[in-house]
Amino acid sequence: MLAQEVIRHKRDGQKLTDEEIEFFVKGATDWSVSESQIAAFTMAVFLRGMDLDETVALTRAMTRSGEMLDWSDKGLDGPVVDKHSSGGVGDSVSLVLAPLLAACGGYVPMIAGRGLGHTGGTFDKIESIPGYAAMPSSERLYAVTRDAGCAIIGQTGDLAPADKRFYAIRDVSGTVESMPLIASSILSKKLSAGLQALVMDLKCGNGAFMTDLDEARTLARTMTAVAKGAGVRAEALLTDMNQVLGDCVGNALEVAAAVSYLKGERRNPRLHELTMALCGKALILTGLAADDADARAKLERALDSGEALERFAKMVAGLGGPADFTDKPSEYLPAAAIVRPVFAERTGFVTAMDTRKIGETMIVLGGQRKNFDQRPDYAVGFTDFIKVGEEISADRPIAVVHAESEDAFAQAEQRLRSAVSIGDERPAAGLIVYETVTA
Repeated sequence: MLAQEVIRHKRDGQKLTDEEIEFFVKGATDWSVSESQIAAFTMAVFLRGMDLDETVALTRAMTRSGEMLDWSDKGLDGPVVDKHSSGGVGDSVSLVLAPLLAACGGYVPMIAGRGLGHTGGTFDKIESIPGYAAMPSSERLYAVTRDAGCAIIGQTGDLAPADKRFYAIRDVSGTVESMPLIASSILSKKLSAGLQALVMDLKCGNGAFMTDLDEARTLARTMTAVAKGAGVRAEALLTDMNQVLGDCVGNALEVAAAVSYLKGERRNPRLHELTMALCGKALILTGLAADDADARAKLERALDSGEALERFAKMVAGLGGPADFTDKPSEYLPAAAIVRPVFAERTGFVTAMDTRKIGETMIVLGGQRKNFDQRPDYAVGFTDFIKVGEEISADRPIAVVHAESEDAFAQAEQRLRSAVSIGDERPAAGLIVYETVTA
């Protein structure tokens, strides 16, 4: 069997056999298949698609391409659970969800991805913490997850290594938005972590990879079906990504915002609502809560008592970060040279956002990759981002830009102004969670 034959079959619209998919994934793992061949394969899948059988086969092959974590003998007294997002702008939910679920009795070995295209990646965010070992050994991952209840890490070479190659190449080959590739990428990492339950946040809107609700619903059905077939309880929330989710966009900036959230200093209402919804579903799926009201009460106690903050601090210290990081994050996180607000050219109400353009502006600032081996600038981004429905004026900027040069600031300023629509009437508030999809 030849890699180019597999590519040709999919290019011509044929259904691939399990053997062909297994062969190609094995080649991606042992590097007998080149980067150009993987790029050609992902483009063929992007253009021709895959049915459910092919997507399941691709997911299973990627899951089996490396180590699979086994928690059966690790002495855990609660369920192993995780969450995944299909990618958003200003989405720092993972940073607060993991310690929150840990504080409620779950164990969260969260294998996070790098930024893809215009969307931020949790892996890049945690790497902005000095000393944090985002790619630990399996032994350290087991230990920190057991002791802190959570460990947010990157995809190590031992976990779904085939997907690691696919993931990087998709980012620079224009194939990020492929539904089968999204599903197999997400689930192969999650299934290799030995989960019992998974809750998924599938974004829909102009800042998401899935802009159409029906398309997002189809992806949700595919992913929950694949997860169920692998023995993992799963639900997916279809959520809004027609505007920046939280107050901040940027790696270190979102980490700082997460610490502020856990401390109770500032909780963006949209971010808080989505976090509570996802955490609540996870607690119910795992039996840690009886219903929505019970879940909400447990989550509020975990926040108000400081237990969730303590779990985050313990995770950071356990993975090599500063022991007092949550006490003074600003002393450890990198800061940009230029921090300056951007004002709109007229007053009125924000009626819409081009959220993808806002995410792409992070590439202009250097906070997102232009190619898969580029290291992002962790300090840059936006804070105090305005929301749809808010009034914009001389006293209320679109956002505060964090940039490393005057040229980068000027480009970001121009792009932000064109990305935000302003009208004379306040628009109606929109939903954050559209619906829940189960297998």
